[in-house]
Amino acid sequence: MAYQHVRTASYVPDPAQGPFTVLRHTLSLPAHWEEPLGRLRDHGRPEGRWSGPRRIPTWEINQLIRATAPDVVTVASNATFGADTPWLYCAEPLPAAVANLYAATWLRSLIRDPEDLAARRLLMECFRDLDTGSLAWRADTIDLIEQQPSPGGTAMPARLAYRLLPDELAARIAREGAYEHGGQQLTFHQVAGAGGGYDAGNSSAELMSWPPIEYRPAGRGGEQKPSYYAATIRVGVRTVPFSPVPRIHLSAGIRRFVTGKVWMPSRKGVSVYLLPEIPLVPDGPVSQRLSVAMLQWRNGTTDWRQGGPGGMLAAVAALDGLPSVDRLVKEADHWMGHGRDGIGLAVGHQAAMGRHPIGTGLMPSERRRLIEWAERALAPEFVPAPKLQRSRYGRPPVRQLTKRPAMPKNATAEELAAILERTERTAAENARVRRAALASTLDGDDLVGLLLHQTDDQRDRLAAIAEGALGLKEFRCEQGPETWVWEAGDLTVRLHAHPLGELGSPLGTEGPPPRAGQEHDRAIRERRGRVAETMVRLRTRVSGARIALVELEGSEAFQGPARRTDPKHAIRLGCADAGLVTQFIRPLDTTMDKADAEKDAVLRGEAAWADGLRQTGMRLVPRHTLGDRIPPGLNQVAFHLVERRVDGPTGKAQFTPIAVLLRPDAPCVLGRTADASEWMPYPDLLRTLTGRVRGSDLRTSAQQSAVTAAFIRRTLASLRGTPTLLLAHAQDVRKRWSWLTNGGLEADRIGLDGGPAQRIGLYGKHLRVVRVADSGRDETPQWWAEREEREADLAGQQRGGFGMGLWVPHEPGAPGRVFYSTADKASTQTKLTNDDAKLTPHVNPVGRSAHRPTANAWNPELLEINTACLQPGDDPQAWAAFVHQQRICKDDYRDVLGLPLALHLARLADEYALPHDEEEAVDPTAGPVAGSLAVPAQGAAAQGSSNQLAFDFDTDEDSEDEARDDA
Repeated sequence: MAYQHVRTASYVPDPAQGPFTVLRHTLSLPAHWEEPLGRLRDHGRPEGRWSGPRRIPTWEINQLIRATAPDVVTVASNATFGADTPWLYCAEPLPAAVANLYAATWLRSLIRDPEDLAARRLLMECFRDLDTGSLAWRADTIDLIEQQPSPGGTAMPARLAYRLLPDELAARIAREGAYEHGGQQLTFHQVAGAGGGYDAGNSSAELMSWPPIEYRPAGRGGEQKPSYYAATIRVGVRTVPFSPVPRIHLSAGIRRFVTGKVWMPSRKGVSVYLLPEIPLVPDGPVSQRLSVAMLQWRNGTTDWRQGGPGGMLAAVAALDGLPSVDRLVKEADHWMGHGRDGIGLAVGHQAAMGRHPIGTGLMPSERRRLIEWAERALAPEFVPAPKLQRSRYGRPPVRQLTKRPAMPKNATAEELAAILERTERTAAENARVRRAALASTLDGDDLVGLLLHQTDDQRDRLAAIAEGALGLKEFRCEQGPETWVWEAGDLTVRLHAHPLGELGSPLGTEGPPPRAGQEHDRAIRERRGRVAETMVRLRTRVSGARIALVELEGSEAFQGPARRTDPKHAIRLGCADAGLVTQFIRPLDTTMDKADAEKDAVLRGEAAWADGLRQTGMRLVPRHTLGDRIPPGLNQVAFHLVERRVDGPTGKAQFTPIAVLLRPDAPCVLGRTADASEWMPYPDLLRTLTGRVRGSDLRTSAQQSAVTAAFIRRTLASLRGTPTLLLAHAQDVRKRWSWLTNGGLEADRIGLDGGPAQRIGLYGKHLRVVRVADSGRDETPQWWAEREEREADLAGQQRGGFGMGLWVPHEPGAPGRVFYSTADKASTQTKLTNDDAKLTPHVNPVGRSAHRPTANAWNPELLEINTACLQPGDDPQAWAAFVHQQRICKDDYRDVLGLPLALHLARLADEYALPHDEEEAVDPTAGPVAGSLAVPAQGAAAQGSSNQLAFDFDTDEDSEDEARDDA
């Protein structure tokens, strides 16, 4: 029996409780400080460089407060002045001397050059005129659930609520006492806030269990080296479009810690969580909250951020209480937990540091237990949101391929033979359908691929997988080891093997890893050119080649700062220059058991081949089951921002608005960029994304928003008159399309260019707009199914499960436009059960231990489907069901997609967003030119009128004025 309800970790205010007021002490920056601080900030800056308002940053001092005074909440990353806009909040005011010390340290940090005598004179004038010692705390009563509605009816909490309400609720959870299960207790401490800004995504409060949990796996030689981790709980304020009720979201997870030596990622900091027994700042209070300091690696050395001889930590005399950085990065676990030398600390682990013995995530039963324990602290002001109810449109889409028959465990020999025969017939028919779809996509051309291999076994494995996936065995004309040919009626497939050789060697092979900047650029440029030349030569011998399957080690095999020796991006760039799309696959994993490694290699090979076919533009679009509720010949349009930051793999920034189009009468996925006049096949779109470096005309958010708006208008105009569904991913597109923020949405009205929203009818009678939002920044809550719904005898045991489907909220004020989509457990989790635990001992129903700290747990996220703009007579729930069914692409993917198919394809284009300066260009159809690089040509136009369209925009996060993501 399928679950009919699911529970979310979402909580709404109890209207019977009224206002939620707390007393806080606040510290404001006096209004008369603004002008002299502006002079100090601007001294030494070139005139005319800045556009927009000049802000006085408090980000660094906020981080210092986070590290040394965790009870203080900072609410702005730029200074605001006047008594009505406090900067610091806390339950008990800091001593005047400590507040004065922080203020003086902040003023010193505004000087760009400490040796500049004029700047030092300005600083002394500030000290004399501003009198930091006169700063005074004020007691304020604050309503934490104060709000106003947006024009579209969405709750808009007061800006302070995004910081102060989670902080208050997290403090109450910390006072709940210990969480206990299986005879083990976990004590939670609040973690110092991130510091700065009202961005809902960055303002969640966090708690972490302390001391860290120690896990020692048993090995052949006894207990092995311990690993450390902790449970985390996040508390955040969120809203739902068109709903007048704000939410509290709780989310549970784990944090893993470094044991031994700390590997420092380049350009990025590493968090250090501290619980000192004495104040880090003289005369400061001792806190029960965990402080957070940052280590950073720069110019060949590791130090505390804001540390060093003249840094902020030294200025407030905090370095004396912190461990030596040199020793900390060599033996991070020396101070683990209760610690030594008067301080306990743990260094946070990052994925870039390599594999950690502790697995990621929590399974649903343990997640449920922890969240239901924490939610007690939210009462009486907040109560659980009503459960979500299964939609009446529950059927999955119609598959174009036939599902293979199941294999019963106790089948007789005769039954087994019959099932095997049906399985073979089904596989043959499915292969025929795939071949027909691929032949239609190729429009009479052969599918020609290059196998750039490092090992013979992976080469042969990929050829066998290609043959099996398309049912080509009986059509084989040539059998390796260099060339495989299959001729199956309208489809001919040719694979040509070629050793990858030195093209797959680490960048900078002849010396140390290339340094960031020009040296890394030269290494990429040199390898890219060699790859392009080699591929052009191969294509002169292998006519019609369009895809390269490349066997290459994963990034962890290429050591060095920021993995700058990894040649993957240079190979992809060079192949694109030569007119090829690329799909990478790793060699056989020799660290695994031989049988498991072979099974893993086959699975990865099948996925690589499927992704390779996807890059040719082939797709099997799910067929909906909603009848005439969805107009025939529907176009799906999805927007996405393809973007790279300057700290990305090539060191260049990129912003490229793109559109991906699925149209019913087009055999190939189509796409276009904002500067293209016509649609092109999907593989051409991918190739055009390589090498695009963002120019100065797309540096600011205003410039990027203008280009995005013009692109949307132009695209919608080209589709006017045909049924079109426009899909947008909230966390991606709204930063350049502000109408898509929760506060910007208005039902059946669409806004562009920052102007007022207009009726959807002005864009035609056939346009619908659906915005989806995933769980990024906890925007949608965590969830679980309650096992007692199906098994009444489990009542009270807090057992959790998964339930795939479309879900409808039933609560007062529900807008009737917002629905939720969930997936089932991933196919990779066959060895995990819903009751497996990481945090505390747990025994499963048959009496065996289910304590599995090393297992990776994964929970399907709750995808919000907002039917923002519909036409008269439309059924919102039917349109939400259509979008939900577009995630269920079982013909091409084992598991439900994270986004609907059109958006999924658009997001995958990010793999080709590899901006890199180009010096010369080569024609990939011409002969090789030494040292030259190719500029990919624009694809041919795609004809027709019925479209499914997906847009992808590439933006860079280092713009001067980032738009606030309003969650």
